[in-house]
Amino acid sequence: MSEPQGSENTTRRMPVLEKTDAGSPPAEGELGQSASAADYDPPPAVDDANGGQGRFWSVRRVPAGIVALLVLVGAGVLLYDVAAVRAHRPASHWRRSLARQLAERPLDDTWVLVGACLAAALGLWLIVLAVTPGLRDVLPMRRTHPDVRAGLHRDAAATALRDRAMEVSGVRSVRVRMGRRKVDVRAVSHFRALDDVRADLDATLADGIRGLGLVRPPALSVHVARPGRKG
Repeated sequence: MSEPQGSENTTRRMPVLEKTDAGSPPAEGELGQSASAADYDPPPAVDDANGGQGRFWSVRRVPAGIVALLVLVGAGVLLYDVAAVRAHRPASHWRRSLARQLAERPLDDTWVLVGACLAAALGLWLIVLAVTPGLRDVLPMRRTHPDVRAGLHRDAAATALRDRAMEVSGVRSVRVRMGRRKVDVRAVSHFRALDDVRADLDATLADGIRGLGLVRPPALSVHVARPGRKG
């Protein structure tokens, strides 16, 4: 049996776990020894009767502002030149030159192809921005009120899970990589059997993921190793 030690900043006790697997644990004390857990299947997402449990959508202020500014400048210059022509004044040099270039250059000209590719790439980029939600670092949380939506930043979630992992007895250091679909945890243990530490981490972090209250709890992968040799 193993009894995780609580930290000074928390009053919550970790559960006491008993190892029940039939496999024999590897020998202790060997440098470079490691243990890894099979991927933990997250519980199913809670259905939201009010809808809207998907990812948060970015307002795209910067791309929208750039596009609006370019359209405004281009439309303003073109309208000014058209108004000047209507007032019996000569057209601007840039419009006459552009019209001549478009009339004389063939469609397979290098500069025509380059301009077409740039315009297509810009249009494709705008379409992607329009149909994708963005805000990949914000994880949507389950609703507790129909009029309130909450999100958790991935860095904050990783920090919370790291703090929970450091409370497990035998853990020396932890690195947590929080993704939208999977949490990768790599811990270093300086005492206790690695399988015991890994089992405690599995239970503690699975409980920590459930406690985050995410709409789609990510899968969990835990790897525990001994510290390497110094020098």
